[in-house]
Amino acid sequence: MQIMFLNSLEKKVGEEQLLTAQVSISGSEGEWIVLWQESEAAGQSSVKTWYEGASVEEMLSAFRTNIFNKQTEGFKPVLDVSIQPEPLSLDKRSVQIRLLHYYSELNVNRELYEQLRQWRLKQANKEAKAPFLVATNRMLQMITAFLPHTPEELQQLPGMGAGKVAAYGGELLAMVQSYERSTSFPLNWVESMINPSEFHAWLQSEKDRKTRAEQNKQEIKRKLLEAITRGDDLEAVREQMQLHRRELLLRIEELDRDGYDLEAYVEQMLQNIPDDQQSLAWSAFQLQGDRYLKPILHSLYTEDELAGKEVDRIYEWLRLLRIKFRRAQSSDQAAAV
Repeated sequence: MQIMFLNSLEKKVGEEQLLTAQVSISGSEGEWIVLWQESEAAGQSSVKTWYEGASVEEMLSAFRTNIFNKQTEGFKPVLDVSIQPEPLSLDKRSVQIRLLHYYSELNVNRELYEQLRQWRLKQANKEAKAPFLVATNRMLQMITAFLPHTPEELQQLPGMGAGKVAAYGGELLAMVQSYERSTSFPLNWVESMINPSEFHAWLQSEKDRKTRAEQNKQEIKRKLLEAITRGDDLEAVREQMQLHRRELLLRIEELDRDGYDLEAYVEQMLQNIPDDQQSLAWSAFQLQGDRYLKPILHSLYTEDELAGKEVDRIYEWLRLLRIKFRRAQSSDQAAAV
């Protein structure tokens, strides 16, 4: 490897103490490596690999992002080379939303956040839906940071539309009212309270996080399709992929929505469910619709009957049957056209 770029950086950590570091870019025969070496206590040093691979674009992106983040931490280059992160193509509205997200992360009220999280869990169970469909973590953070006192203020938070305000506003505002706030609505003051360099570094880290999340999602999708092709049962798949049962079923439903043919696998997973139970659930889907599973569950069992059963396992096969039901409905609609 031949060193193509090398620079030293320093960070002041006390009256007379400096941390030193070096960043280097090396290349050979189309392969690139970006290294960060930082001094530590007792004369030791640590080395981190920021990038290793064959893509010049990815190498430069990793270098720009990481060196910019180090500069926002206080490291200054010995050779005065101004490093800027990759430009982020965001419109004004998107930037404003992200400013609110960033501010709320820095100013979250942990006590209120936990109250809201517990409320969300109960509400999700009541509606038989995933908690994030009731409210995302980011939404709860914004509520704790900005403390809206009226439905109109609550609706100014991104993602809190009129429907959610009507459904949840009363309970949310009741929990918020007991907390004193020092800020006001509208939230046009937020930008003036944020360090631009730190915000830009956060934007870049969010972009990197989403990229990693998408890569992880695609890897899970690949492994799940392989397991389905092999005919692995749900418990084996769950153990292989280290997913909670609910998350695994949500992933399978997502594959179905994406158009993958899961008919044979669904039939295989339903073969141990008595035909009479499947028939009753199918009729309930026809009568009540397939959006929510809780009404279907209660059409099959009384509260007393559910007390002695593994409800999660019932929801599991109901989700699989719903995939089959939706496919049948789509086929019927297509045939009627």
